[in-house]
Amino acid sequence: MKLPDGAVGIGLRPPHYRALAEGEARLEDAPAGPGTVDYVEVIADNFMNGAAAPLYWLDRVRERTPIVVHSLALNVLGADALDEDYLARLEALCARVNAPFVSDHLCWSSSRGAHFHDLLPTPYTEEVAEYAASRVRAIQSRLARPFGLENLSSYAQFAGSTLTEWGFYTRVVADSDAWFMLDINNVYVSANNHGFDATTYLQAIPKDRVLQIHLAGHEELPNGALLDTHDQPVKAAVWELYRGFVAARGSAPPTLIERDDRIPALAELVAETARAKQSL
Repeated sequence: MKLPDGAVGIGLRPPHYRALAEGEARLEDAPAGPGTVDYVEVIADNFMNGAAAPLYWLDRVRERTPIVVHSLALNVLGADALDEDYLARLEALCARVNAPFVSDHLCWSSSRGAHFHDLLPTPYTEEVAEYAASRVRAIQSRLARPFGLENLSSYAQFAGSTLTEWGFYTRVVADSDAWFMLDINNVYVSANNHGFDATTYLQAIPKDRVLQIHLAGHEELPNGALLDTHDQPVKAAVWELYRGFVAARGSAPPTLIERDDRIPALAELVAETARAKQSL
């Protein structure tokens, strides 16, 4: 199964389990036109511990709606060996929902068995890119489906970096034969925080290798820095970048509206899917 270009989805979150399982994800009178949820994305780590209730709703939603899988703890850039138990459980979840693809972050999140519950950056160098690509090749082979790498929102830069963020990202994707899971909000946040041009970043990404796009909200701090919060609607500047990317590509890859905190009524998220469809 493959999601078509132009598909727009939302994250599967507990307040909306029942409504999505019962097929209530359509809004005819959104300001931007009719909105629909074409697919949902699940946070893998919420469904990998065997708890019965989340799996019950997962299976019910799967009866109606395609599901893609997004994990948080593959620790792609970590120094520890890949976690075989985590990979096995992730593989089983992907098989359970027949996920067309799976994604995680181009970051590290644990070291020596300690999990930091955060998505942490590294210097952007040729050596780190080569290391990352070797691990990503192993992950994608193990999961036996397309694997997307998500770019981070970042708040610090490394003096030792020898590549731009987009150059590093492109190098890892090309050398691993994986895919971009392109978070346009994260591009905007990092561009603001570090003083580079978000459009330059998006123009440099090989657009035919973008597996999925994430759109989300962020918060502006008193000092002008941006914080990736996923707790409010997508900002106007991020919508503008999205429209520009879609126009340059000629079509939109599957696009997800993300909300992880202050989760609104389902109708509000469906209205945002309508806005994304209006951009196509």
